Amino acid sequence: MNTRQRALPEDEYYWKEGCHILELSNSSSDPDLSIARARVAPGVTTQWHCLQGVAERYVILEGNGIVEVGGEESLPVTVADVVLIPPGVRQRITNSGSTQLVFLALCTPRFELACYRALE
Repeated sequence: MNTRQRALPEDEYYWKEGCHILELSNSSSDPDLSIARARVAPGVTTQWHCLQGVAERYVILEGNGIVEVGGEESLPVTVADVVLIPPGVRQRITNSGSTQLVFLALCTPRFELACYRALE
């Protein structure tokens, strides 16, 4: 088993919902968790989406945003905030600041494309 993984900056890609993603850990050899770094440009709101059968946690690393989860009231988020998104619940995030909004997306079990549902 490979105990160390390394993501390379050039592996970052643009995801259709409106953010850039760098997969830090997402492997069938570790099916219980995936970790991705997401980056949202100033003024951008990601599209409504949900993850079927997968809980997600946002860990805010840089910047400021507004997160919307399900029918709850929108909440401001900043560095060191953690947001829990239950499986199947709609979500989106807005970068409300003037710099990049950067956060980790931790998915349990791991994210697979088949769980993603665009809601717009």
